[in-house]
Amino acid sequence: MQIDVLTLFPEMFAPLHLSMMWKAQDRQLLTLALHDLRQYTQDRHRTADDVPYGGGGGMLLKADVVVPAVEAVRGDSDCPVILLAPQGRVLHHGLAVALSRLPRLILLCGHYEGLDERVRELVVTDEISLGDYVLTGGELAAMVLIDAVVRQIPGVLGAAEGAARESHADGLLEGPHYTRPPVYRGLAVPPILLQGHHRQIDTWRRQEALRRTWRSRPDLLRTAPLSEEDAYFLAELARQDALNR
Repeated sequence: MQIDVLTLFPEMFAPLHLSMMWKAQDRQLLTLALHDLRQYTQDRHRTADDVPYGGGGGMLLKADVVVPAVEAVRGDSDCPVILLAPQGRVLHHGLAVALSRLPRLILLCGHYEGLDERVRELVVTDEISLGDYVLTGGELAAMVLIDAVVRQIPGVLGAAEGAARESHADGLLEGPHYTRPPVYRGLAVPPILLQGHHRQIDTWRRQEALRRTWRSRPDLLRTAPLSEEDAYFLAELARQDALNR
């Protein structure tokens, strides 16, 4: 996969050269290109923003900078041009999976008060948000999007099927995990994980995922694919909660 990022601050993306993102690039599963928007300015001061017509606070990125930048990077490609913006559709697991199947993405990072609306009209094909809050710029959001998307590419994660077992992959939160030592400060690893019965361990993990989702994010259960066994276990959790009130 190739991801191009257009930004005023390419140096902010240093974390994408570490950990799993570095491994993805080293394994040639990801090509990441950073493009400085100031390289497309038209004056000796490299001015990329200006005050808005009609007044108001903040500065806007200029259309005559951003549009040529996107067009130069995109070339003849018809790949999506995604603006990271609070007005966009909210990023979720299913969207990250869908984007990971595309060969190329172009991410556009707004900054300051935003950008000239004509950028949206001329070159933006999609808008994505991290949630109902505002960041100083789109750079942090772009990094989150890249991480969420790239880890879904087969071969990026070390463990086979690792992405399929993570929180939200099956509509539930991920249950607890343990490693050595078996007892730490009086807290022991659940005995079932030490017995080697894989079917029982799978059942336990599923039930713990259901339990954690029930306790922390019950709203997810409205759309999660649940079996009859899952429904029975949740009904038992509800009964126990009613008894403990």
